[in-house]
Amino acid sequence: MLKTLFLNLPSFDGFDGGAGARYQARREIKSFWYPTWLAQPAALIPHSRLIDAPPHGMGFEDVLAAALGYDLIIIHTSTPSLRNDMRFVDALKARKPEALVGFVGAHVAVLPDETLKACPSLDFVARKEFDFAIKEIADGCPLSDVVGVSYWDRATNTIVHRPERPLLMNMDELPFVVNVYKRDLEIENYYIGYLKHPYVSLYTGRGCHSRCSFCLWPQTIGGHTYRVRSPEHVFEEMKLAQKLFPTVKEFFFDDDTFTDNRPRAEEIARKLKTLGLTWSCNAKANVPYETLKVMRECGLRLLLVGFESGNQQILNNIRKGIRIDRAREFVKNCKRLGIKIHGTFILGLPGETRETMRQTMEYAQELDLDTIQVSLAAPYPGTELYAQAQAHGWLKNASLIDERGIQDATLEYPDLSREDIFKAVEEFYRRFYVRPRPVLRILGEMARDREECARRLREGYEFVRFFAQRRQVVH
Repeated sequence: MLKTLFLNLPSFDGFDGGAGARYQARREIKSFWYPTWLAQPAALIPHSRLIDAPPHGMGFEDVLAAALGYDLIIIHTSTPSLRNDMRFVDALKARKPEALVGFVGAHVAVLPDETLKACPSLDFVARKEFDFAIKEIADGCPLSDVVGVSYWDRATNTIVHRPERPLLMNMDELPFVVNVYKRDLEIENYYIGYLKHPYVSLYTGRGCHSRCSFCLWPQTIGGHTYRVRSPEHVFEEMKLAQKLFPTVKEFFFDDDTFTDNRPRAEEIARKLKTLGLTWSCNAKANVPYETLKVMRECGLRLLLVGFESGNQQILNNIRKGIRIDRAREFVKNCKRLGIKIHGTFILGLPGETRETMRQTMEYAQELDLDTIQVSLAAPYPGTELYAQAQAHGWLKNASLIDERGIQDATLEYPDLSREDIFKAVEEFYRRFYVRPRPVLRILGEMARDREECARRLREGYEFVRFFAQRRQVVH
């Protein structure tokens, strides 16, 4: 058994969760997602270790010194973090050339050949779902026998691509990640602005039925079949998590769309009710009132919902599969039941104009959600959006982030510049939050809850600082 280290490397100050985040960039409010994609194979390998550098304040040299004590080093990389991650591999191999170093993540799933050629020091990449491929390597299996990897054959100086590994269908074969969290992570270091602190997030399934053209994970790793753990398996992990983390105030299910399988979502909710947990999840704006009611009565506090745009044609262009009128009804049902909503929106999707951006801002104001997140359309390699951008000449900037780690506008249309799209993000936030109702709601929450007051003050400071830095970006 190789002594194995799983790494989420340091990056920009405030970098949102590294390679495992849905958008690998600095957010308006500092936030860190759990490195669940790395914790999962770590749970398969006895005596392994997981280092999540960003939330634990570990720098480049700190992580490098730690990595020297391991035989197998697995690094979760992404398109924005790739250059920094390759620099680390070069430094590590210079000090310990005998170490076996591999990359995992969406970028290498799509571009294994290009990644290996760009970083000759790297030994291999594990494509798509990599849990059991990494376990086999840690067990001492030669790379030439491991399905689902691409690697350098040092004898011939050629790249070898092994056959694709089938997606895991029995998700109950995966061990619990919360044991790894307890062993290797400080949960107090993980913050998400719209979740109670401290929180813990994990997956109950992988893949998504939806076929949104911009969404990274289903198109590169998870697939479009929602493969799930049994309700009993989820319940047992949550029961353990409650025991391991008695101070946690909220659990979050990070499945792409937890509500895709409504009968299962209801069954899990009923089981969680017996534990008295507060929990939240990702959802689509089409969940019927009856299911929302069951989940709410069983401890659901908040739904993270991707509304994306207030223009129906844009939603059709990206194959969102949601009607705006249905989304309005969904929001009304959530408010009726007391379910909070963190809504996410994207500017710069295909078909965007100044008018459609205005419509989306007004739509968000009309919905009057509890909190929002506004992102720039990000054409990741491997997505349909990326292929469209290349085919139509929309891709005007190859980098998804700038030198500070702030997400950049990369798409441009004949009547809409990327500079206009970039500037619209700040306007969107200003129009949504600088209104009487949101301000009064936030002040009321702060007055009722001392912890909420402290959190909001911290968020406000970070929000102002972020946009002060953002305005310095030169296009």
